[in-house]
Amino acid sequence: MPAPARFAFRDGVAVITGAAGGIGGALAIALAKRGCHLALVDRQPLAPVAKSAAAAGVRVSEHVFDIGDEAAITALPEAVLREHERVTLLINNAGVALAGSFEQIILEDFEWLMTVNFWGTVRMTKAFLPALKRQEAAQIVNLSSIFGIFAPPGQCAYAASKFAVRGFSEALRHELEAEGSPVRVSLVHPGGVRTSIARNARLSPGMDRERAAERIGEFEKRLKLQPEKAAARIVQGIERREPRILVGSDAVLLDKLQRLLPVRYWGLIRGRMTP
Repeated sequence: MPAPARFAFRDGVAVITGAAGGIGGALAIALAKRGCHLALVDRQPLAPVAKSAAAAGVRVSEHVFDIGDEAAITALPEAVLREHERVTLLINNAGVALAGSFEQIILEDFEWLMTVNFWGTVRMTKAFLPALKRQEAAQIVNLSSIFGIFAPPGQCAYAASKFAVRGFSEALRHELEAEGSPVRVSLVHPGGVRTSIARNARLSPGMDRERAAERIGEFEKRLKLQPEKAAARIVQGIERREPRILVGSDAVLLDKLQRLLPVRYWGLIRGRMTP
């Protein structure tokens, strides 16, 4: 039976990583209001978001661990299925940032970021794909970034991870489509969303702390879109089963610019993007 053209949230079960705040927290609340039960994952306490979501009358489970923990991910499907019996939606939202040029950062920090941003997405997908495939219709939603479309200086590690999420998601989508799977894949590219990821970025040992704080502050001024509005666009894209979801007018504009000038785009925007 072909999968429905529109995805139904009511009485489904969504697993959301990075759900303690930002886009992940906003997604949890938005889905709860649509009647979707939730399994929330984060290394930070989940109680505030879980309480708000449960007020909508849905079942909510909390799973507190670092998404870089491979053993915890492997054990998660059993815990979620024991609590909720099924999974219809997986949203891989958790992510971290690393400040510094490629020469400044150390490889251990680069590996840490890839473990969370890329391997966390891959491992969560591997862990939950069997459960998702047992549904009449299911969805995998992987959050890349506008930095998975264009790559600014000072973001070698982060851009590498988000380009990797993009490549993984597109190839997986094509594999699932070829086999007629009920599971669809949506790839999300948010633009400047007002979250704490820049403020919480790990700093390279070679960076001047005062200068780094100034640069992060300048960067945060460009983050205009509220997480709730970003979540609303993502939920709309999931419902429509869109394969590619651009979030924010800046993401739409920069996507067009990169496709028009794939080599020279940075020369046109660096004055706006560099603190």
